[in-house]
Amino acid sequence: MVQKQMILIANKHKTWIEIVNSFGCSKLISEDIVQEMYIKIQLKLEQGLDITYEDDINYYYIFKTLKTLYIDLQRKHKNITMISLDDVYVANNDVDFIEPYEKVQEELSKMYWYDRKVFEIINDGESIAEFSRKSMIHYYSLYNTYNKVKSKLKQIIIIILILIR
Repeated sequence: MVQKQMILIANKHKTWIEIVNSFGCSKLISEDIVQEMYIKIQLKLEQGLDITYEDDINYYYIFKTLKTLYIDLQRKHKNITMISLDDVYVANNDVDFIEPYEKVQEELSKMYWYDRKVFEIINDGESIAEFSRKSMIHYYSLYNTYNKVKSKLKQIIIIILILIR
């Protein structure tokens, strides 16, 4: 019964992503929130929750779960300003990026081993939710660590790009 309900939920993956996007999240964060929703729903289903509604699933329950995860995330990241590297303008297209790359790698190697390893695993394509499941480390701990390292590296890159101009 649990697998059947999870299959019904997973078949609507694009719908869940669109719902979270409608809250104002980026695609990356939307994907993480939906993955976290899968974990929470799976745990509830294993505890005996039945989210079927007639022959389909209870969309309202899924919506409320997504909204709650989004609000929790907003509360924890209220004071964080995110800067996209796409917004950084480089005036000279012939800039040699070998030196900045080496500087970023050097800074990454100086970081605490846990922070560096979490960043490398997530940056290599593993979703935070999946990594959380595999490692049994809380989702938000991984999320915060990843964002902390990414923020430090972005600051280094921005400084280097400003100096290159």
